[in-house]
Amino acid sequence: MNVRMWCLRHAESENVTAGIAGAVPRSPLTDRGCRQAAETARVLSGEPIARIYSSTALRAQQTAAFIASRRSLDVVTVADLAEVGIGEYEGTTDPTVRKQTAEVLRAWIVEHDLEQRVADGESGRDVFARMAATFRQIASAHPGETVTVVGHVASLTVTVARLCAVGSRVWGTPLPHAEPFLVEWDGGTWHCPSWPT
Repeated sequence: MNVRMWCLRHAESENVTAGIAGAVPRSPLTDRGCRQAAETARVLSGEPIARIYSSTALRAQQTAAFIASRRSLDVVTVADLAEVGIGEYEGTTDPTVRKQTAEVLRAWIVEHDLEQRVADGESGRDVFARMAATFRQIASAHPGETVTVVGHVASLTVTVARLCAVGSRVWGTPLPHAEPFLVEWDGGTWHCPSWPT
């Protein structure tokens, strides 16, 4: 039976506005991010969501909490939904590291080179393996249901691009904050009907 997953990048957070690179797990939402998350909760209010999943990062949990507040659901945190780890450069504001991170992500998505990594951080293969396994686990737990998954721009992009075979078509259109997009599992194939722009 089909599983519908409303996936989204967390709402705007302080690490984004400060230009801090990496997973940055304790960075909270900005005031604007809180408004974005509240609007996402409104947009999804008509969906029959059975469960809400979130990465363990504070900004993702806060985004998910807004969605959960409109229904009697707890947020289930999953460590493997985390953002891409960049090792020794975690937490830097160095623009050259942010440039390198973008180049590595491009290699993963456009060139299908999953061996690239930033410093001693995760390879694309590492990220895709943990994220794809999590997507499969969520789908197997919810046959015929609809769920929400709150994650991060890079890890969601490389995963959905590969699972749904949309590849380089998504490059140049990074996931906006807190804008849900549908990913479906039909028991054999993943589908992403449209990519948010």
